[in-house]
Amino acid sequence: MMRFALPSFGRSQALPIVALALLALCAVALFAQVDGERGIAPIAASSDISVTGVEVDVTGDDAQDARTKGWEAAQRKAWERLKGPELSDSQIAGMVSAIVIEREQLGPRRYIARLGVIFDRQRANAYLGGEERARRSAPMLLVPVTVSAGTQLVYEMRNPWQRAWAEYQAGSSRIDYVRPSGAGSDSLLITYGQTGRRSRLWWRNVLDQFSASDVLIPIANLDYSYPGGPVTGRFTARYGPDNRFLASFEMKAANPQALPDMLAQAVTRFDTIFAQALTEGLLKPDPTLNLGTPEINPALLRLIEAGQAADAREREARAARERAARDGETAETDGTISAAPVNTPPPEGSVALYTVQVQTPDAAAFNAALADVRAASGVRNAGIRSTAIGGTSVLTVSYSGSIQDLAGVLRARGFTVQQGNNALLISR
Repeated sequence: MMRFALPSFGRSQALPIVALALLALCAVALFAQVDGERGIAPIAASSDISVTGVEVDVTGDDAQDARTKGWEAAQRKAWERLKGPELSDSQIAGMVSAIVIEREQLGPRRYIARLGVIFDRQRANAYLGGEERARRSAPMLLVPVTVSAGTQLVYEMRNPWQRAWAEYQAGSSRIDYVRPSGAGSDSLLITYGQTGRRSRLWWRNVLDQFSASDVLIPIANLDYSYPGGPVTGRFTARYGPDNRFLASFEMKAANPQALPDMLAQAVTRFDTIFAQALTEGLLKPDPTLNLGTPEINPALLRLIEAGQAADAREREARAARERAARDGETAETDGTISAAPVNTPPPEGSVALYTVQVQTPDAAAFNAALADVRAASGVRNAGIRSTAIGGTSVLTVSYSGSIQDLAGVLRARGFTVQQGNNALLISR
């Protein structure tokens, strides 16, 4: 019997191999998070007027005649739902741009169907008026959440609620929906956990990715009674970075095959809820999400310039002292270089600018630290110089006192303070 000797690795050789294997596994896991068929591209939005879910049940001389009569009946019913004036069948047909077959059963002389009727807006508005072209909302990012069997899904995998919103014809809606496809990094950026965040910095980053001004969160909580049995849907409409409640309702599907129809009706109902909220003034973009570029007060600008000039003089004085020490000479004070001690309090009624570095492991820590620094006694203002979530953020603090006094005030508010040259490093 032939035997093969396997190569043996020492401890020093095995460690790099294990590290490479772990790195490969991590890469595969990360790729798997964004790979796969998750995306459902939304249909192109049309400005035409769409009326869906029109039920017809008619008979005719033959199958084709029954279908023709069914479509004519659907057009009349759809026009009535739009509350249009009384018109002849030919006039109504002249405004119809498409018939959408949602479901149909065709017999030898009978036609049973549920249809969608799409009217050309330009021609229909001559009879309906331009009221439906009223004020539209700002671009709203849509985050459709599915809750079922203890899990919460958005775009992690394809689901019926995502598909219902992707197939919704939103062109005639007053809401300007921004509907991500869910492909690629969408499944990482938009998750159920994101709906619970309150940090405006996090939300602003997400909204900027999709050119949206605010967020709408339609939640579908689906309860399957038993395999193949009824499905109960409890729907909740929420909006904004604070996840505010708008309305809720409940619907029921006889079986899983009827679930897509129920969800399509739920989407239409959500659109009505959002449109009503827009009318009531609730869907205005949250002003805290778009602070813009603030204008600096001229007095504060002069104060910043004075602080920068003082820093420059201090750097020059320090450089002069270092040169003198290297040359073995004693620096003479001739009035050309002067710098006030760092810890000397400013004159009464004025403030000084100090740099405060803050360890900010997450957005909540950043917001809490900024609020506590601004609330500290003697602090006139705290501006954000740089933000580093997961690192060290930098603030510029206007304080009426010395840097030692500022350190003491911040310690009193629970910070651990390390003092440097005209700067502090604080953490919790």
